Amino acid sequence: MDGLLPITYVWTDRCALYAQNFTARVIPVRSKEIIVDPQIIIVAGREKSLLRRHPWIFSGAVATVKGRPASGQSVDVLGQNGQWLARASFSPKSQIMGRVWTFDAEESVDAEFFARRIFQSAARRQDLKSASNALRLVHSESDGLPGLILDRYAGVLVFQLLTAGMEFWRAAIIAALRSLFPEDAILERSDVDVRAKEGLAGRVEIVHGRVPELVEIEENTVRYLVDVQGGHKTGFYLDQRDSRLAVGGAARGKTVLNSFSYTGGFGLAALGGGAAHVTQLDASAPALALAGRNRELNEFAAGSMDTVCGDAFQILRQWYKEGRVFDLIVLDPPKFVDSKASLNRAARGYKDVNLCALRLLAPGGRLFTFSCSGLMEDSLFQKIVSDAALDAGRTGRIVRRLTQAADHPVSLAFPEGAYLKGLEVLVD
Repeated sequence: MDGLLPITYVWTDRCALYAQNFTARVIPVRSKEIIVDPQIIIVAGREKSLLRRHPWIFSGAVATVKGRPASGQSVDVLGQNGQWLARASFSPKSQIMGRVWTFDAEESVDAEFFARRIFQSAARRQDLKSASNALRLVHSESDGLPGLILDRYAGVLVFQLLTAGMEFWRAAIIAALRSLFPEDAILERSDVDVRAKEGLAGRVEIVHGRVPELVEIEENTVRYLVDVQGGHKTGFYLDQRDSRLAVGGAARGKTVLNSFSYTGGFGLAALGGGAAHVTQLDASAPALALAGRNRELNEFAAGSMDTVCGDAFQILRQWYKEGRVFDLIVLDPPKFVDSKASLNRAARGYKDVNLCALRLLAPGGRLFTFSCSGLMEDSLFQKIVSDAALDAGRTGRIVRRLTQAADHPVSLAFPEGAYLKGLEVLVD
């Protein structure tokens, strides 16, 4: 595939007019009527992060709430001296009480605001030369829309509303998507645990068009069937696109183990790169069944791949006892860290699984190991993998650092947006 295909429908004649004279087009949808201009007043000295344009306002930084803002409603954020700092959404049930919409006092937060921000975010992806027809179009805070995730799988848009502010403007967001992508089906996957912290229930709903049970996408010449309605995240790990390409490039002639394989993304990329054989290991039988269908879709030989269902920690230990060896191993476990309190426990889990994998690698083998835990710092992750190598009696050298794909950008003012970290390690 040449060029960027995922947002073809952004550039229709209708949207060209939208871009040329944006203020002339106002989507006539407003989620709720804002009654007054409520305010939150920041504790003296706690406004420094806002002056650096960090978008989060923690409850401990709020001295006073003036007015009676509804959950999700926009509020003006002021310092103790009355200085206007920002305009944010209000979330009384969350530790993050405010999420900044804008640092521009002249910018209104209305239906047009969301349409404009979504349009701008999608347009920025036009410069990405991605060999895929699946792409993230909005990446929450890093695209100026805190709490909104928008992915596009071929002609299906999948969005998540993660915060009270985004829930408040749900109708306006749907209207903007229908206007900007008139030919796409639209699915909401607001079924993530973080919504509970905002006082919100989960929701999965087809809001427009026909969404097939499985959507076929293509990435770097490999095809995948994606369960957008029930799969992990919005259906697929789009953030690992570059890392799958790296695995494919290192896999020719190799025996490959893809641990925590989900629907087989890394393993199929390895087969696409000429791997001799791939073992897909995951705890989910339905995910492995879809991995099998993906192998068939790509017409890879039946004997080129096998699937193993079970607990990765136990199975890796058992294989070590049996003397099994692989040339290349991928470790892409789920997020082990969901709070600072769980960091030590998570570190032990990461060390354990990396130790198990390092024991199974042939001399000269490669380990691709990842953490998607935002609270796990890069330096700590490297130390954990180093300690695991030491305990395994192996010497490893980092040949490449890996991170989330470019359609998952990180705002300079929001380092928390950098969550995915990976190491390609050459092991003696």
